[in-house]
Amino acid sequence: MTDAELAARAAHGDDNAFGQLVDRYAPAARRVARALLGSDADADDAAQEGFLSAWKAIGRFDQSRPFRPWLMRIVLNAARDAGRRRGIRETDALSPDAADRRAGPDVEAGRALLRDRLREVLATLPERQRVAITMFDAEGYAHAEIAEALGVPEGTVRSDVFHARRALRADLAPFLEDVR
Repeated sequence: MTDAELAARAAHGDDNAFGQLVDRYAPAARRVARALLGSDADADDAAQEGFLSAWKAIGRFDQSRPFRPWLMRIVLNAARDAGRRRGIRETDALSPDAADRRAGPDVEAGRALLRDRLREVLATLPERQRVAITMFDAEGYAHAEIAEALGVPEGTVRSDVFHARRALRADLAPFLEDVR
């Protein structure tokens, strides 16, 4: 079933249809919220709040428009609200158990350092750039979908992705040279 069909069924009280939409978009919603909040636990909470808000508002969803950007805008709003409520807090370091066990210790250490450095660099980007680069490069959203989710023109999203990539390249290049 298409997103629009599932949304229509959910709007008429079909819990299973909405459950299918949740299953379809929960991982992406968590990753987008994580890009904004920097914490897995906070991202899970924000994604859950976003889905609850979407369930309550499903009757107002315009079925002539794409579902995914509509949902991601709700999740982003929930993540922003969570960030305002909880304030900024430091993230915990990655557990050594999080690395791929098939890799050797040197590769594990390099990956962990790169992940930490990437998170640090992402945290320095303005919020809109951080969300745009995550949605575009990590989640595969189109510029138009991101623009709709963020409520900005598509050209602004293209610019945000460009500037975020440039900043990431500049900040990560010296680090990658040291790791090699």
